[in-house]
This record gives sequence, structure tokens and C-alpha cells, in this order.
Amino acid sequence: MQLIITDAWLAKSRAIYLSGTRLVVAGMLFALALMLVSAGLYHWVFLKGAREGWPVIGALVKLVVKDEFDQRDRFLRENLDAMARRVGEMQAKLIQMESLGERVSGLAGVNPPDLKRLPGSGGALVSVRTVTMKELQDTLSDMDKLTDQRVDLLTVMESRLFDEKIKKMLVPTQEPVAGGSLGSAFGWRIDPLNGRSALHTGLDFPSEPGTAILAAAGGVVVTQEYHTAYGNMVEVDHGNELLTRYAHASRVMVKKGDLVKRGQKIAEVGNTGRSTGPHLHFEVLVQGVFQDPQKFLTAGQQMPKTPVAVSALRPPSGSALQQVRAD
Repeated sequence: MQLIITDAWLAKSRAIYLSGTRLVVAGMLFALALMLVSAGLYHWVFLKGAREGWPVIGALVKLVVKDEFDQRDRFLRENLDAMARRVGEMQAKLIQMESLGERVSGLAGVNPPDLKRLPGSGGALVSVRTVTMKELQDTLSDMDKLTDQRVDLLTVMESRLFDEKIKKMLVPTQEPVAGGSLGSAFGWRIDPLNGRSALHTGLDFPSEPGTAILAAAGGVVVTQEYHTAYGNMVEVDHGNELLTRYAHASRVMVKKGDLVKRGQKIAEVGNTGRSTGPHLHFEVLVQGVFQDPQKFLTAGQQMPKTPVAVSALRPPSGSALQQVRAD
């Protein structure tokens, strides 16, 4: 390509020869210069118009700004919705933890309101930098993991405390006669009917006829019958080969196979069987061996959380029901 440039004043002319490569490069440089000039003019006009409030430019600026705000609001709403869901999940887990904590504290014998009291705190205020969205999300994730761990821990604690409570409820530590005075204790004594030395296999609680007889622990009624020595008798199995016996009742409120709770009224004091007066004869047997019931009752009053160690005192040789009935 050939360009001829003529200067009328000097009466001269000049020829410029452009190859294809030079022509392309020249076109690209011209286009780039045009783009830079256009961008500069647009930027200058746009800023000037926005600052001075030109009608057309001002409207365009408002549209652009509105679109940016809309996008920002949409982004914030999406993030806020996600954060709200996370906060809702955290609230549900905290409610679960609070409920578990109240149940565990109740099983452990701790007053739940005492745990809710916030400790005193204070100190100088030190300004901190603004927390970013990522830092907030990371903090929520850490709290979520920690909450899951605490829930699992409280669940295990509740299970173990509940097992301990059930075991405790199945140990005969409840007094069988409320506020009753103790008559004959467990051990060897002079039989009140024949005057001979005999083993007293339980505790006697002298009481007025009709006084309520309470289950010393929860269990299942395995015997409800009339016995020549025990009179109207009730036996309650508490599991682990532990059994309690209630004798000389005037009236019985339960039957064989009934489930009874700790402290439930199962009979009334009477004077049936081999007896010299109205009273309750109370026995505790472990693996068929007579135990001193007073050890269980004392343990229930003084050391409710300490395992009770009992010693076995075997009756004389022969049938216990036939030879030892000193009431």
C-alpha cells in the first residue's frame, strides 16, 4: 500500500509505502489510542456528570449504584439466611444441651438454677478489629463441633447416672414404716414365746394396727401368702438375688407379680402369725442369706451414694422357716 502526502505551501510531495504487516500494526495502534481516549473521556464525563448532577449522567449513576446495592443486598441476604440457619441449628443444640444438663444435674443431686447463675466478669474495654464473614463461619463451625461433643458427653453421663440411680432405687434403704421406732434388732436374742436363745432374722417395728407398710425398694412381688410363722407375708424381689420380706400384716394391698415402687404402700401392720403384738417384721436376704436390715437403712440415711457392704450371718443348721421364727 502506497500513501502520497503533498505539501501545498512547500510544493513538495512525499510517498509512504506500507506493507501488510505495517498496516496491521498501524491499525492496532490507532484502535488502542482511540480506546484510551474514549475511556478517558467517558471517565471524565461520567465523574463530572455524577458530581454536578447532569440529568442523563445522574440517572445512569443512580441505576449503576442501585444495581450494585441490589447485588450487595442479595449477597448479604443469602449470607444472612445461611447464618440464620446455622444459628437456628446452634439454638436447637443449646436447648438440647440445657435439657440434658438439667436432667444430669438432677440425677447428680445438683440444683439446676445454681448452674444458670452467671459468674461476675468485667475489665477494661479494648477495641478489636471487625470480624470477617469467614472468621464468623469458622467460629460457628468450631462451636458446632464443641456442642456435639458436649451433647455426647452429657448423654453418656446421663446414662451412667441413671443406671446408678436405678441401682440405688433397687437397694432396700427406705424405712418400711415411716417414723417407726425399732423394737427387736437383728441377731441372737431370747425368744419372747419359748424363752430360748434364737436368731432374730430381721427387724421389728412396733406400730399401731393399720399403719402403712412401705416397700423398702422397687421390685416385683414374688410371694403373697399366709405363713404359719410370718402370718400375712409379702416378699419383694429387687434383682441380683436381693429380696425383702414383710411379715405379720393385717391387710395386704399387692399380689404376686405386681411391680412396686420404692416407698409404695404394700400392706398394713397387724398381729398375724407367730407374734406377740402388732408390729412389722422386716427381713433382707441376699442369695437366700439373712442380712442385717439396719445396715441398709443406715446406709440410706447417711451415705446414699456409697455402696453398702453387708456381712452374711447364716442361721442355725436346718430349715430357717421352721427353726428361726423369734418375732
